[in-house]
Amino acid sequence: MTTTTNNNKPNIAAIVVVAIAVAINLFLSKLMANWSYHWFPPQASAAAPYVDDLFALETGIGTFIFLGCTGAIGWSLIFNRAEKYDESDGAPIEGNTKLEIAWTIIPFLIVFAIAIYSTRVNHVLQNLGPKHKYAIGSDTTQVVGTDPTAQVGPIDVIARQWSWEFIYPDGVRSSELHVPVNQRTNIRLISEDVLHSFYVPAFRLKQDIIPGSVISYSFTPTLEGRFRLRDSMFSGAYFSHNQTNVIVETEEKYASWLKTSSQKPLQPGLNPGHPLYEKRLANGDKGWATVPPAPAPMVNDPGDQNAPHDA
Repeated sequence: MTTTTNNNKPNIAAIVVVAIAVAINLFLSKLMANWSYHWFPPQASAAAPYVDDLFALETGIGTFIFLGCTGAIGWSLIFNRAEKYDESDGAPIEGNTKLEIAWTIIPFLIVFAIAIYSTRVNHVLQNLGPKHKYAIGSDTTQVVGTDPTAQVGPIDVIARQWSWEFIYPDGVRSSELHVPVNQRTNIRLISEDVLHSFYVPAFRLKQDIIPGSVISYSFTPTLEGRFRLRDSMFSGAYFSHNQTNVIVETEEKYASWLKTSSQKPLQPGLNPGHPLYEKRLANGDKGWATVPPAPAPMVNDPGDQNAPHDA
């Protein structure tokens, strides 16, 4: 009499091993997501917590997928590898339809979840306002592009090769951006030559500045301090030096600074690319060709670039 074995019986040992592996993976992924909050500068704007939460979510999901894939590969290498000198072909296993459906639907749902959450974050922040076209060389002060919900501004942010200039509603000009804490500030991003980018890591905010367009952009600083503004778009030879500070201060200090600065005469502002270009000329103008930096903007307050910044 022949006995038949039930091959459909579940492999309890395999299920337990997989369950333990998934639990460990979930724990490590959650741990990595929590660690990701410490990889950034301090949260200095209302946008920062939302952006950090989104990044932590993506870090956790990415860690889970990475450890799952590498764990499965490692298990196969250790426990399921062929014997030495075994050159035979593997078993002709047919495809598993259920498994293929699962690994198609699960990534689809994950991507959709991230997309929906990202859209919600963008909707909550509502940083980007209207964009208005203008002719290069024309008077951009006549171009409308403001945020009616903003408490401060509009402040014109003018990017050049390679310097920043900030023009406030009362006409004060500076080489550092001053804003009051806990007040929604509207800026108008303007480029006088090529593509630039307004990027403040502590704010978790980045917006490209497109020549020929005035872009309305708003943010709410939530932490007093001195934070670095960088040009994150390659705009020529000295773009990495196109940096300045964003000074977040109390409303009283901001008002006092505006009043004091309005009484100062115009003077050359920060122009970090100029010394480097002069050094290049002194060395015989060798190397790849580059355009000369724009003249230093004339400002009321050039700021203090030697003061340490918080982030």
